[in-house]
Amino acid sequence: MSSKPLQICDTILRDAHQSLLATRMSTGSMLPIAAKLESVGYAALEMWGGATFDSAMRFLKEDPWERIRVLKEVMPTTPFQMLLRGQNILGYRHYPDDIVAKFVELAVKNGIDRFRIFDALNDPRNMAWAMRNVKEQGGHVQASISYTLSPVHNNRVFIDLAQKLKDMGADSICVKDMAALCTPYVAYDLVKGIKEEVGLPVQYHTHDTAGYALAALVKAAEAGADIVDTAISALAGGTAQPPTEAIVATFQGTERDTGLDLNLLSEIASYFKTIRSQHLGRFETGITTADVRVLMYQIPGGMLSNLVNQLREQGAADRYEDVLKEVPRVREDLGYPPLVTPSSQIVGTQAVLNVLTGERYKVIPQEIKDYCRGLYGRPPAEINPEVMKKAIGDEEPITGRPADYLDPAWEKAKAEIGDLAESEEDIMSYALFPQQARDFLELRKQGLAVPIQEPRVFPAQEPGTAESKPSTGVAPVVRRSKRVPKAPSLWKVSQRLGRGL
Repeated sequence: MSSKPLQICDTILRDAHQSLLATRMSTGSMLPIAAKLESVGYAALEMWGGATFDSAMRFLKEDPWERIRVLKEVMPTTPFQMLLRGQNILGYRHYPDDIVAKFVELAVKNGIDRFRIFDALNDPRNMAWAMRNVKEQGGHVQASISYTLSPVHNNRVFIDLAQKLKDMGADSICVKDMAALCTPYVAYDLVKGIKEEVGLPVQYHTHDTAGYALAALVKAAEAGADIVDTAISALAGGTAQPPTEAIVATFQGTERDTGLDLNLLSEIASYFKTIRSQHLGRFETGITTADVRVLMYQIPGGMLSNLVNQLREQGAADRYEDVLKEVPRVREDLGYPPLVTPSSQIVGTQAVLNVLTGERYKVIPQEIKDYCRGLYGRPPAEINPEVMKKAIGDEEPITGRPADYLDPAWEKAKAEIGDLAESEEDIMSYALFPQQARDFLELRKQGLAVPIQEPRVFPAQEPGTAESKPSTGVAPVVRRSKRVPKAPSLWKVSQRLGRGL
């Protein structure tokens, strides 16, 4: 056995199917393979958070809290990891401190061990309260750096941020390369810098959109990364993580040998191959080849699929390339936010509107206005003054922590949902996603919720229906509508296909 084994966090139960199958894998599809996943010896399984919570209620008609409990019964020794959007929790806006604290308490109670906490703007103020509550509840705080490229971002900035997060109580640091922008040798330098200067364990996360993710994981491991994120090969590659089996084989016989059993992993891959085939391509992204243009446009894979879908619904799929070029311009105007939920949806929606209206910022969504008001946090750089003026006029942005301006909401949510809630978990579901939770809880009351052990399968629709057409990355030419599009809500934009981050 290696003296410095590289540890593996498998994303098969969260990011892999979120990236490739629009988060449609049900708990019933996970349970039959859970015992084998338990026997692998993973450092962690990322199995909750991100878009899984609302997708469970909205599309799968199952209780997201119950997923943790039933899987933990079968996998009692494997640490469960979740993706937590800091003060945004699992949503697209900031929630009050009492909601964040209660959410963390319930997540730990139900079986979450490790919390990967990030903020879309890398604003530590938006991570501090969640980090504090995870520590108080006995969970592992993995504070994350949302990796991005811009004139104001570089490895020095990220290493300094890692040090600040350590000072705030982080147990480990995650380099979260959600848009596949960190090339292998840059990854080596960044991980090495964090290990040497900050001294915390480092977990490295990327996507294979550009085709060099496996090389990036190898270089990160060579630089001292303690854990890397991979996905079982049946749901790996493309906009998901690189294959688990490939990284295990790569390090066999070296000092970083993972010690994992390739035969067992192959059995697990065969199972998930069947699960993927059951969805018959209905939710596939259609992005089947590496696209190094992500380095120019810096758009995460899930965001690409949402952009394509928005344009199709507006009858403007032929403007796809125009929107790709507009995204970096909007991002520059807004002070170079990393493109991760919710900033990716904010920037992407504005880019679509700028292209379709023919006039930049003719239509400005409420989320852009709130962003300019400082309600999402502190941007990495100054917002374009002209855009600021168009968005909020002479109004002065707030300068404090955004959550300090929010009133407590737990008791209000409890009163509003009333007898439909049978537990504190139900109240929390309502506090986070009021309409989706109410719809689900009413279904459950009527006995129509899907039993947690029952797999949900989404076969392809009849040819010609909108949802059966996967994104291809190359939009077909269709006739455009001449009407001026309305500014869509961020919820509709980000959840139309269930591919938040």
